[in-house]
Amino acid sequence: MLLALFHWLGQDVRAFNVFSYITLRAVLATLTALVISFMVGPLMIKKLTAYKIGQAVRDDGPQTHLIKAGTPTMGGALILVAIAISTLLWADLQNHYVWVVLVTTLGFGVIGWVDDYRKVVHRNPKGLSARAKLFWQSLIGIGVAGYLAAVASVPAQTELIVPFFKLIAIPLGTASFMVLTYLVIVGSSNAVNLTDGLDGLAIMPTVMVAGALAIFAYVTGHLVFAHYLGIPYIPGAGELAVFCAAMVGAGLGFLWFNAYPAEVFMGDVGALALGAALGIVAVIVRQEIVLFVMGGVFVVETLSVMLQVASFKLTGKRIFRMAPLHHHYELKGWKENQVVVRFWIISMMLVLVGLSTLKLR
Repeated sequence: MLLALFHWLGQDVRAFNVFSYITLRAVLATLTALVISFMVGPLMIKKLTAYKIGQAVRDDGPQTHLIKAGTPTMGGALILVAIAISTLLWADLQNHYVWVVLVTTLGFGVIGWVDDYRKVVHRNPKGLSARAKLFWQSLIGIGVAGYLAAVASVPAQTELIVPFFKLIAIPLGTASFMVLTYLVIVGSSNAVNLTDGLDGLAIMPTVMVAGALAIFAYVTGHLVFAHYLGIPYIPGAGELAVFCAAMVGAGLGFLWFNAYPAEVFMGDVGALALGAALGIVAVIVRQEIVLFVMGGVFVVETLSVMLQVASFKLTGKRIFRMAPLHHHYELKGWKENQVVVRFWIISMMLVLVGLSTLKLR
């Protein structure tokens, strides 16, 4: 939106042409999202509290969580508002990738909003049924996968890039590409949702991964950098750096209110949307495997749930004291802050490993 204005102004005043640089607009998107979060956050928390939209707490979990009952939830709406406004202000709205990631993110946010609304307003503990939730996630995931397959104009846009190897890229047919895209988007969405169980646990790794993906998006959309680093050049992908930067700003702004002891919880409206956003950006910049590495905390949390369920159904025994994994460590005696910060440290290390794939080939 503002880019078009600055292009027009730049015809007479050359100084405005500086806004054509993606790096500057990415920084401004981060700051804009952060300011929006700080401005809207207190008002949103006040309204959620007034409407008694509070979090229900499992009575079979750590007893320290009982004091969190009633804490406002659905705060992820704050993140989505900040991301959407910041992206619309600073991104190139003629870039179709920007609209793909926005629609995907907001679409999954709507699914999460309906789920949260049924839980906290209608007092339905099940919220949106698992089958219905997966149906709507699949509908969006398959639709986006089909669109990306249809608009792919160069082989690199549908190849599976193997990190640490410069010349290994696995060609994917349309069907395989669509399946992979669907699994990455839906899988990452649910993985972030499962991780969102402690104050600040999910949002900070999301911020770190989004920041790393911003770098991948920028170099992937830059012909010279992509050639130098030996990664596929995807025309237009660089603009997603602005979207990822908006995610970073919105996430940090939300963390201000979500840090222990949390004033507001993200809810499914935020977790499902942010996970899907990470997934769709990773698909567009062809870094699905790197996302798997950088989002290792999300992956392990998801695997802990899958293993726990499978073990209990097959043997009647549990592997962990409680799943997802963060609850297991709480029940072992780790304090909530210890679990959160240690998982943050692990995420930071994994993100650095992911970024190293840019050069180590």
